Amino acid sequence: MAIEKFPVEASHIMMFARSVADDNPIYYDEEYAATTEPGRVIAPPTFAQSSAQFDPDYFLRPKVGKPWFGSGKEATGIKREGSGGGGGGGLHAEQHFEYHRHIGPGDVLTATVKPGKTWERESKRAGKLTFSETITEYRDQNGELAITARGVGVQTERPVEQ
Repeated sequence: MAIEKFPVEASHIMMFARSVADDNPIYYDEEYAATTEPGRVIAPPTFAQSSAQFDPDYFLRPKVGKPWFGSGKEATGIKREGSGGGGGGGLHAEQHFEYHRHIGPGDVLTATVKPGKTWERESKRAGKLTFSETITEYRDQNGELAITARGVGVQTERPVEQ
């Protein structure tokens, strides 16, 4: 994922906070936010993840006029390649955010992705597990590093039998 322009808007922050059931007024009330340490409305800790909606190639982003993979098992009838062939699967295992400064309305972020560490473990039920780290750096409109996000994915050698 490489995002060239991720505008941070007050309404996006408010709707994101509502979607995660966080009613802290620092996410929407300018008068209240002015009395806090940051001194302004700020985004919730995991808000940067919503930048995926600004990536036209993000695989979970619906594409107009094309079948969508969806979030459920074969939600739209699209079958994932390799299913049922004895191969393993993959999943998102961890997500960490390191804030170098608060982000808020008016910021315009760019995101660049870098590979991180890779390691393996053995599992009795799924065989070899391959873990891989992805580092995403979010920089503001001045080129300053605002957030470093680290995601860890895991690929299994074979499906786990139920």
